[in-house]
Amino acid sequence: MRGRGWVLAIGVGASLLTVFPAFADDYMLTVLRDALIFGLFAVSLDFFWGSTGILSFGHATFFGLGGYVMALVSMAHGMPAPTVLGLAAAVGAPAALAMIVGYFLFFGGVRGSYFTIVTLALSVIAQQVVISWSSVTGGDTGLLGVPSLAFGGHEISGNLATYGVASVTLVVVLLGFRTILQSRWGKILTAIGDNEIRAAALGHNAPARLTFTFVISAAVAGLAGALYVAMAGVVAPDLIGLLLSTEAIVWVAVGGRGTLIGSVAGAVLVQRAQQEISSMNPSLWPLILGCMFVIIVFVLPDGFVSIAERSRALFKRRPA
Repeated sequence: MRGRGWVLAIGVGASLLTVFPAFADDYMLTVLRDALIFGLFAVSLDFFWGSTGILSFGHATFFGLGGYVMALVSMAHGMPAPTVLGLAAAVGAPAALAMIVGYFLFFGGVRGSYFTIVTLALSVIAQQVVISWSSVTGGDTGLLGVPSLAFGGHEISGNLATYGVASVTLVVVLLGFRTILQSRWGKILTAIGDNEIRAAALGHNAPARLTFTFVISAAVAGLAGALYVAMAGVVAPDLIGLLLSTEAIVWVAVGGRGTLIGSVAGAVLVQRAQQEISSMNPSLWPLILGCMFVIIVFVLPDGFVSIAERSRALFKRRPA
């Protein structure tokens, strides 16, 4: 998506988010709030996948890790400023894990499908650890009664307040990621994704840049997980499993990889479709999800955002 189109899209999106509470009830606010948090998670994946061309198939590991760390810190007795410490730990723990994983993989020359397989295995391992370590994580049940966000002694627990936090956080992260990708750093990442050998020959440390980008992506995913858990009040193994990782990939693919804002639209649309389909038949959604992924790959590899660009290009080619 080009510069003007992206600015217009973010402006329209922010305006819609601002006026939406005036026309929505508490239930719809909660639904859109959760969808926006998952959109933040999708943006974190798109930031890495879209800029480097390397797919992380276990990105839910960082989302779930952030959620569990947030729950454990905020539920600890006698913890001063539990929300601030919880958010800091929820961002730091996934970032540290991504630093370790990224260092060994990127500096070890692991790329492409091998990186995807390793991150997929990471998500499976993380879910098994969470289920087995029941004394800390609650096992299959998870942890219930996670405290709400609170800053300076003021609790942020109402639907409108939590919706506002999710909306503002998403817009700020979108603008921050857009700024990074439009800078020299983003252009070098694109060059590395196109031809890493040539970028290295020009003097760019590709493994270090890939690792740092992976760390930023994981940190934002952990932030999304922490916000979701604090607002939902519960954390469960489903938030760190392979199914959520697959859904995140579909969200990004549906919206358009590399567009950032398209990932948010994809997350909101697919989440809404999931709710409608699951209400009719809960076991049908994984099948629909797989079919959707295959269709996107073969029919719209650049997502639904590409439809507008293709239409514009088509009209330009038409003779007057």
